[in-house]
Parts: sequence; C-alpha cells; structure tokens
Amino acid sequence: MLANIRIVLVQTYHPGNIGASARAMKTMGLTELVLVNPRCFPDSEASRLAAGAEDVIDGARVVESLEEAVSDCVQVVGASARLRSLPLPHYDEPEAMAHELVANATDDPVALVFGRERFGLTNDEIRCCSHQVSIPANPDYGILNLSQAVQVLAYETFKAWRQQPGSDYRQPRPAEERQPTREQLDHFHVHLGRVMQASGFLTQPHARTEAQLQALFARAQPSRKELSLLRGLLRSLEESAKGD
Repeated sequence: MLANIRIVLVQTYHPGNIGASARAMKTMGLTELVLVNPRCFPDSEASRLAAGAEDVIDGARVVESLEEAVSDCVQVVGASARLRSLPLPHYDEPEAMAHELVANATDDPVALVFGRERFGLTNDEIRCCSHQVSIPANPDYGILNLSQAVQVLAYETFKAWRQQPGSDYRQPRPAEERQPTREQLDHFHVHLGRVMQASGFLTQPHARTEAQLQALFARAQPSRKELSLLRGLLRSLEESAKGD
C-alpha cells in the first residue's frame, strides 16, 4: 500500500530540499518520488541531505509536467498554504486526508503534490489535483519549509497506514530493552543462589528467601541488558571471593 503513495515535487529550486524531502519520506516508509522539472538534479547536495535515503534519490523519476507525474493516480492531493477559489474538495485536517489517501492506495496509485519553495502550486497545477490540503499552523507565521511540509503529511499518511488492522506494524525495540527469556531468568536465579550460598548469606536451603527474591525480580522486570549487568556483578563477586 505504501508503495502506491507517491510524493511529487514541482519545480524544486534548491536540490537540498529534494534530499531533505527524500529523508522525510523514507522515515515514514515512502519511497516513490517524482520530480517535475527540478532546477538542478541529480545534484550532490540532494544526495548529501538525503542522509541515508540515497536510495529514494537514486530511484526518483524526473518528468516534464505535473500531468505526466499523476496521470495514473486515482487521487491527487495538492498541498497549499493558501486557499484557492477553485471548487476542489479541501481537507482542513491532514489526518482526514491521510485516511482517505491510504484507503485509495490499497488498490491504485495516489499522489501528494508539493509546489515551489517560494509560491507553491499555480492555479493551473491545482487543477491537476482532485483535492487540496492545508497544514494548520500559527496564523501569524504559518510558513513551512518544503521538506517540513513533506514530513508532516508523510507522517500523517504513515500513521493512518499503521493504525489499520491489517498493517501488522510493530515498533522495533532495541535488543537491550527486550525482556529476557525464561531460560535466561532461570540461569540468573541459579547463579544468584550459588553466590548467596558461597558468601554465607544462606547457610542452609531457604526456599522461601529464594522465592521472595524471584518474586522481587519478577516485579522489577529487568531487561536483557539489565539482567546481563546483574550476572556480571555476580561473576565479579565470585572472582573477588576466590581472590580472598
């Protein structure tokens, strides 16, 4: 579905904005970038500011007109800070736009269109769109950089996608934050019991004491990294006891 969502940049003047927009896209799972008559592309500045999203830059398609960029799309949403007199459906909230865009992208290509840095899309270009969307902002200063606008709408689109029941999206967790396995916990408690016996803390089997400690660590829910730290402490105590 995300592969059907296209970002179209019209006559981008600064190549760095293309790179920054590509980076904004990739963080939100979007890879389809189409450039309409960019002033300078390919360009090293675009690649530099992509900062890890060079694959999006390398796969970008350059076309001569907005019509060519969106001719196969079933929905084309033009991002505009200024309301036009054209009778196009207008989304007051990007969130509402994103839900409809994602629904249409299930079966067909759709597009989000962004205009020039200085004055956005022309009226003729707006006529190529099926909808308009504006990003609510400070009425005294509502000016967003091109890549910022791409980031905001890409985020709303990605959020709408991941909230769908069938997206199977899972936030990745660093390995050190993951919960230990039962086997790792068992090894830790055996190790702890051995150190307590060797240190003289337990002079005879105390099942109740060990059970209480197991309950304590169960409530604490140490991560794998934290459990590894505790195992290291126990090993250090064992080595110290051997030295004595």
